[in-house]
Amino acid sequence: MAVTVHLIDGTYELFRHFYGLRRFNSGKDRLFGAVVRVLNTLLQMLDEGATHVGVATDHVIESFRNELWSGYKTGEGIDPALRAQFEPLEDALRLMGVAVWAMVELEADDALASAAAIASRDTRVQRVCIWTPDKDLAQSVRADRIVQVDRRSRLVRDAEGVRAKFGVNPEFIPDYLALVGDAADGYPGIGGIGPKGAAALIARYGAIERFPPTVLGERQMLALLFKRLATLRTDANLFANVDELRWRGPTEEFAALCERLQAPTLPARATNAAARVAASTADPRN
Repeated sequence: MAVTVHLIDGTYELFRHFYGLRRFNSGKDRLFGAVVRVLNTLLQMLDEGATHVGVATDHVIESFRNELWSGYKTGEGIDPALRAQFEPLEDALRLMGVAVWAMVELEADDALASAAAIASRDTRVQRVCIWTPDKDLAQSVRADRIVQVDRRSRLVRDAEGVRAKFGVNPEFIPDYLALVGDAADGYPGIGGIGPKGAAALIARYGAIERFPPTVLGERQMLALLFKRLATLRTDANLFANVDELRWRGPTEEFAALCERLQAPTLPARATNAAARVAASTADPRN
């Protein structure tokens, strides 16, 4: 049976739902409101046909990259009401029966890149969908087999889509970001080089390591440092077999958790979704 693997950026989803709720709650944050919204998002995906899912989170915001560049993003300034929902989200996902990778030394993006690489090596996997708008995950896209999905726009970006947006092939996204910078991650890029200029340089010379010394001059080492920041790790040992990502329904403890989350409708919804997933993945030979 052909399998589609869905990989979700849990940290992005938590941020997205937290600030989405805040627009309407007059500053009165529900204790686990964003957590409940993320769980509902996962159940919606399962309702719509997803069977194999994994969620990556930044258990802590800092990673090895903070040791490489002092300006790299940190957890400083995160709203305490949002910060308090990180671990409850991870716990809730586990009790809902979802594979969750809570990253400490690496980032959620590294987990997504690693999971995509592992899943794509399985011949049963027809497509891997990485659900995040983050620019750096574009480097994981491969043809139309590993794609990036923007949840808000529902835009599916394959390799051709990456080239259309950035002007470079997916494998050159770290070089591209090193040159133009990434404000979300906290590194500025190389002054005077914008998106068109970066794409033109890469088209002419390839990877930054192959740039003639006269192109960047003494800034080449800085560009290579930024490329290291932008390059996602793909060696995280997250799972051995995509069967581990097949969702089999919530655990027995999920209903009690939903009471604490003040989300009484989630257990029945999860049970119904589990029945649909089981039916869709049943071996017709049995």
